[in-house]
Amino acid sequence: MRTLLLATLLALCTTASGQEAVPQFQVDPFWPKTLPNHWILGQVSGIATDRFDRIWVVHRPRSLTPRERAAESKPPEGKCCVAPPPVLVFDQSGNFLFSWGGPGAGYEWPENEHGIFVDANDFVWLAGNGKTDGQLLKFTMDGKFVLQIGKSGSGNDSNSTVRLGSPADVAVDVAAKEVFAADGYANKRVVVFDSETGAYKRHWGAYGKRPSDEKTPPYDPAKPFAQFSNPVHCIRLSADGLLHVCDRTYNRLQIFRKDGTFVSEHIFEKATRGNGSVYDLVFSPDKAQRYIYMADGMNGEVRVVERSSKNVVGRFGRVGRQAGEFTALHNIAVDRQGNLYTSEVQTGQRIQKFRRLDAQN
Repeated sequence: MRTLLLATLLALCTTASGQEAVPQFQVDPFWPKTLPNHWILGQVSGIATDRFDRIWVVHRPRSLTPRERAAESKPPEGKCCVAPPPVLVFDQSGNFLFSWGGPGAGYEWPENEHGIFVDANDFVWLAGNGKTDGQLLKFTMDGKFVLQIGKSGSGNDSNSTVRLGSPADVAVDVAAKEVFAADGYANKRVVVFDSETGAYKRHWGAYGKRPSDEKTPPYDPAKPFAQFSNPVHCIRLSADGLLHVCDRTYNRLQIFRKDGTFVSEHIFEKATRGNGSVYDLVFSPDKAQRYIYMADGMNGEVRVVERSSKNVVGRFGRVGRQAGEFTALHNIAVDRQGNLYTSEVQTGQRIQKFRRLDAQN
C-alpha cells in the first residue's frame, strides 16, 4: 500500500509544464553512522560533495559545551564525548572516512568555521565568519595547506582588495582559475581572486553596483533594498556560467554573470523576517541543472525551484528535531545521483541525508 501510494504521489507531482516529475526525497534516518572515538559534532556550518561522491563537512568544535566534551576532562567526567577535528569526510553510506583541520603552520585558521567547497581540481576551500576572519583557505584533500587569500584582522571594508570581511562561502571556476567569495557577514559583496595566486581581481555589491558599508535597514517586505544585507550567505556557479548569490535576510537570490553584470533577482517567502529564507542552494546534477534545491533556515524547509522559471515546484521539511525536520538548517549539498545532504548549526548540530526516490539523471 505504501509503495502504491508513493508511486501515485510521484505521478501526480509534476512541474508546471506537466511533462516531468518533480524530484522527491525521503530522509535516511540511519545516515551517517555513529562517529568513532566518542566524537560528537558541534555546529555544522558547511557541507559539500566531491567528484567521488564523498560528503565533506566542516563543523565548529569550539561550539561544543563542557558537558558535550566530558570525556576530554582529566580525569574524564563521563564516557562521552570528544570534539573531532573540524573537517570530516563520509561516504554515501554514512561511513566516516577521514578528518583533518585546525590551526597549523603557515596559515590562519578561522576564528569561526563557515563554509566548505571542493573544486573540480580536488582542492578544498574553507571560509570563516568570525569577527576577525578576513581570509579564505585552500587545502589538498588530505589537509595539506596550499594557499591563504586575505588575512585575519579587525574591521571591515566592502571595497578592500587585500582582505575579506567574515566570508561565508566560496565557489571556484577552475577553467578561469578564479575563486568567488560570498563576503559576507561583515562585508556586503561578492569578491573574486585568482585561485592559484590569490591576487585580487574584482568585486561588486547588490545589482552589480559598488558596495557600501552603510548600515542596512531591517527587512521590510514592502520596500526594495539597494545593498546586500548581512550576511551574503552563499555563492554558486551554474554550468551555464551564471553566479547565484544568496542575500539571506532579504529573502532574495540575485544572479550575475561572472564579470559582475546583474542578470535577475528572485524573492522567496517574501513575508519571512528573522534570519531570512535564502540560506544556501545547489543545482540538480542533470546536465541542464533543471532544479535549484534551496535551504531555508528560518522556515526549516528545503524548496525545489525550477531553475528556468524560478517557480517553487516542491518543498519538504519543517522546524523540528525529528528525522527529516530541521533545527537551524544552514547548508545543502547534492551528489551525482541527486541525493541531498543538509547541515544544521545552533542547537541542531547534525547532518542528514535525503535520498532521491525518482532519480532520472
